[in-house]
Amino acid sequence: MRTQIAAALTFALAAAAPADAAARGGFELSVLVDGAPRPEFHKGGTVYVEALRGREYALRITNPLGVRVGVALAVDGLNTVDATHRDAVSATKWILEPYQSIVLEGWQVNLSDARRFVFTGERDSYGAALGKTEDLGVLEAVFFREKACRPIPVLPEGCGSRDAAGRPSSGAPAPRAKGEAEASRQEKAAASSLADEYAATGMGDRTRHDVTRVDLDLERTPAARLRIRYEFRPQLVRLGILPAEDDRLARRERARGFDRFCPEPDR
Repeated sequence: MRTQIAAALTFALAAAAPADAAARGGFELSVLVDGAPRPEFHKGGTVYVEALRGREYALRITNPLGVRVGVALAVDGLNTVDATHRDAVSATKWILEPYQSIVLEGWQVNLSDARRFVFTGERDSYGAALGKTEDLGVLEAVFFREKACRPIPVLPEGCGSRDAAGRPSSGAPAPRAKGEAEASRQEKAAASSLADEYAATGMGDRTRHDVTRVDLDLERTPAARLRIRYEFRPQLVRLGILPAEDDRLARRERARGFDRFCPEPDR
């Protein structure tokens, strides 16, 4: 029997109580700003949240199972661990203990630091900097159960199959890289179509975030897949998710009667 060993990251974080979020069967993916979950809007089977330009945010993921899970977590189509752009099965994953919730604040840049997630326009996004812009505006978490380890007589050292060099065998050939010239043309074409009225995620300030690399044998079939689309308010209005707002009336609603002293006009 061939199995896959998934390289993953695990770390200690205080558990957080789940709130209303994109969820299925207790699995959770939610967007936090200043520690509070962003309101969610549902339309056509998709979960939307409003992005706040220039604000940092974090992602909370929850494991409702009594076994460990590996979570492939992507922001704008990029893995939050190593910024790769590939399928969830082969992606490097975050490890959650049974019934654990964790909060991830940014892109992991080494074993001790992360760079915070920040809402920005497409041109200033991390994806644009890497030339990977086809999936801007989407957050996705794919959960995989830990596989039960069954002793196999011919593999007394463990449950995973290994090649002649002793490395874990994935059972799938490595994808071929595209030609550099073609990739460069595609990146230039994608960059020219970017617009800052649409939301994406950039790299913010550095924050301490210690992780440890481990090996974990995971099932290949996901236990859950959660997806959130995020956009700035004007785009959510255009999509019919938020009601149109009269800007002049909104300005008048914010008006106040007193503000300290009378300012003198410039001469």
